[in-house]
Amino acid sequence: MKRYNVPRVAFINKLDRTGANPDKVIDGLRNQLSLNAAAVQVPIGLEEGHEGVVDLVEDKSYIFTGEKGETIEEGPIPDDLADLVSEKKALLIETLADVDDEIAELFLMEETPSVEELKAAIRRNTIELKFVPVFMGSAFKNKGVQALLDGVIEYLPNPTEVPNTGLDLDDNEAPLPIPCDITKPLVALAFKLEESKFGQLTYMRIYQGSLKKGGYITNMSTGKKLKVPRLVRMHSDEMQDVDSVAAGDVVAMFGVDCSSMDSFTDGTVNVAMSSMFVPNPVMSLAVKPKLSTASDKFGKALGRFTKEDPTLRIHTDQESKETILSGMGELHLEVYVERMKREYDLECVVGEPRVNYRETIQQKAEFSYLHKKQSGGSGQYARVVGYIEPCEDPTTEYEFVNDVIGTNIPPEFIPSCEKGVVEAVGKGFLTGHPMQGLKVVITDGQAHAVDSSDMAFRIATRDAVKTTVPKAKGVVLEPIMDLEVNAPAEFQGTIVANLNRRMGLIQSADMSENGMDCIIKADVPLRNMFGYSTDLRSSTQGKGEFSMEYKSHEQVTRDAQDELIKLYKEAVEAGEA
Repeated sequence: MKRYNVPRVAFINKLDRTGANPDKVIDGLRNQLSLNAAAVQVPIGLEEGHEGVVDLVEDKSYIFTGEKGETIEEGPIPDDLADLVSEKKALLIETLADVDDEIAELFLMEETPSVEELKAAIRRNTIELKFVPVFMGSAFKNKGVQALLDGVIEYLPNPTEVPNTGLDLDDNEAPLPIPCDITKPLVALAFKLEESKFGQLTYMRIYQGSLKKGGYITNMSTGKKLKVPRLVRMHSDEMQDVDSVAAGDVVAMFGVDCSSMDSFTDGTVNVAMSSMFVPNPVMSLAVKPKLSTASDKFGKALGRFTKEDPTLRIHTDQESKETILSGMGELHLEVYVERMKREYDLECVVGEPRVNYRETIQQKAEFSYLHKKQSGGSGQYARVVGYIEPCEDPTTEYEFVNDVIGTNIPPEFIPSCEKGVVEAVGKGFLTGHPMQGLKVVITDGQAHAVDSSDMAFRIATRDAVKTTVPKAKGVVLEPIMDLEVNAPAEFQGTIVANLNRRMGLIQSADMSENGMDCIIKADVPLRNMFGYSTDLRSSTQGKGEFSMEYKSHEQVTRDAQDELIKLYKEAVEAGEA
């Protein structure tokens, strides 16, 4: 809400439950969320005795009766609550006076604002994000819900009062004001997709212009022109067919193929609405169908889910060839795995994604390798001489240098030597992972007039590198992630201890501007980050969050390298690598 400057009202629910304490919730709004919040209602009874609320603005009580709270009895303030109501109203006026000049003037003159002045001040400061009015009740029993809906109408802005900005695609996506005007060309945004028995149901917000049933709209992401066969207005799970909608309306459509966050116009303007902020995924799973015959269903399910949810990312790892599902947490990904089972009858095998290790060398080593093969007729003959050493830039995949003087290796075979290097670094010799930071220098060689060939020199160079890597002290590298954790300051010690257990190196630990949260930055091996989302959530009462991105590859510990080499050898023996 802060990112998009959305005005808000708060509703404290479940006042009929044991332990209900609205004052504690309001303190949390002020201290934890840094919101200038104050109650505009006082509950009439709590827990089992909860009957209704007192409106502090109009000085009236509302008792909710009936099986579903549908009967509202309006009356005066109960005598036993008079003092509390007076105290809470004074607090409401004082809170408003801190942000509103008109109320502050009345407050200093010790005058009580009228109902109209109070409502105007609450609305004015709620829209300006300076104040949050707090309502309360029990939603399950419909107690206080009616007053909350009245508050939405009275205190929150209507569509014409909200400034919206689009992107002018003709002017390098320059910001463009989008007024809520039905006379201007259509501009709309599809913000939610849902699968129904009639097909894909697309929820769309109309920001500008109007739309009629049977009209044509253009998807600005794909450029496709589409006909709108049906428009419906949603009331919970009920649909009401409508013939037209205008700026400010939210409508649902059938028969429109699009993705979430696609913009639409009537085709006369080249404008798109800015998409919502989509955070980077923090957790990934390797997923594949249990049965190979279900791959079509698997692809269809993933295609639909990514259209619905922009926070769900899917890609195929180029090294392991695994399908990687990435999202906002383990629960987020588990929901989609369960949906594949429930909606597509598709059993999936889920596991941790393979960590992209790398291999490299630590010192220079020379080689002189002869590849000779004779099998009747033309054979294979190639000798390569040279050395391997670490690159100056360790992130370089490989570097090939031709230092051959003369024609001991004919020039036409030099590219074959480089192909052999590419083949060698593509699969390492310790764990089977690609190599990086390897410099191969060819200084001499020998060729045969008949038996030398492109293949011979390619194989010779490949095997020369392969046999020389152990002499150059080959090591395994692992991806190190740049991690940032944001959580309440009281959990700092727990978070640091958890990161230390995961072999993390703490870079900094700072406090947020309001002093309530701690921001911890650390470098952590990716192999130790699986399951961290759940650990962080449980250790911070769900209040902690983190983001991470790749930083570099660093050498693994000796015991970890020995374990990786052992696993690779076992896989080779089993024919799995």
